[in-house]
Amino acid sequence: MGTRGSPLALRQTQIVQERLKGLGIQTQLCRVKTSGDVFLDKPLHQLTGFGVFVAEIDERMLSGKIDLAVHSMKDLPTKRPEELIVSAVLKRDSPYDVLLCREKSVKSIEELDQGARVGTSSMRRMAQLLRARPDLNILSLRGNLQTRLSKLERGDYDAIVLAEAGLERMGYHPDYVRLDGERFVPSANQGTIIVVAKAGSEAEACSRALDDAHARSETMIERKIMETVGGGCVVPMAVHALVQKGEARVLAEVLSPDGKRFVRLEERISLVQNHLAVAEDMGERLMRMGGRELVDEAVKFFGNR
Repeated sequence: MGTRGSPLALRQTQIVQERLKGLGIQTQLCRVKTSGDVFLDKPLHQLTGFGVFVAEIDERMLSGKIDLAVHSMKDLPTKRPEELIVSAVLKRDSPYDVLLCREKSVKSIEELDQGARVGTSSMRRMAQLLRARPDLNILSLRGNLQTRLSKLERGDYDAIVLAEAGLERMGYHPDYVRLDGERFVPSANQGTIIVVAKAGSEAEACSRALDDAHARSETMIERKIMETVGGGCVVPMAVHALVQKGEARVLAEVLSPDGKRFVRLEERISLVQNHLAVAEDMGERLMRMGGRELVDEAVKFFGNR
């Protein structure tokens, strides 16, 4: 079973290993260093290609050196080798972002000081933060979870924004405020652990037992919209689907890098109908509403930085 070597990636793999062990399946862990782990001094948008955390792991699987891989689904590019499939989408953890402040009395974005330094590695979070507070000084934040928390503690930032799921999986309990999912719509697939296998392999068959139907529907709707809009990780884009009672409530938006302009759609999609076709149509409507211009702007903006 292949995985990145960061503490969070190892914890996520351990979760999968424990569940497979409960089914009588033994696994051996294989750590793989990816491009995203090597170039920690660069912002993510400066690394070549969307998929910097998975490409080397894919290569190991395609060459037969590993049978399964565990990923955060949001790290998985939409364009994938045909032989590799998502064999299991685990039950979803929190998809939401959280705000951690050095000054513990600060309990919201609005309470941050004028020009406060806020750390994030996400173009989406940057745009959403600037939409809420144009005065904020958004700074790049890289490194594993513990490194990011340490940078906040020593005063490199006044606040940082992280995924709630990562903190929960690692058992960290710092003071934080969950950001409102209506204002700060999460990234597509955030909070989701997946298992990847070769199509038709014994490993695929074994891992299928871990699949959660609701989580698969939510994440595949999100991915279809993201794939339709395109642009990769440099585009400030948010998509969140929540499945309840046979339908998914979907929020999707594309923003300009400075957060001043955005297009947004809300849709309820029945899972009885062809929900992926409806999701694709939703992505196309976002583009017609002005999303295409925002995507082109983001690609040009971050390509020059």
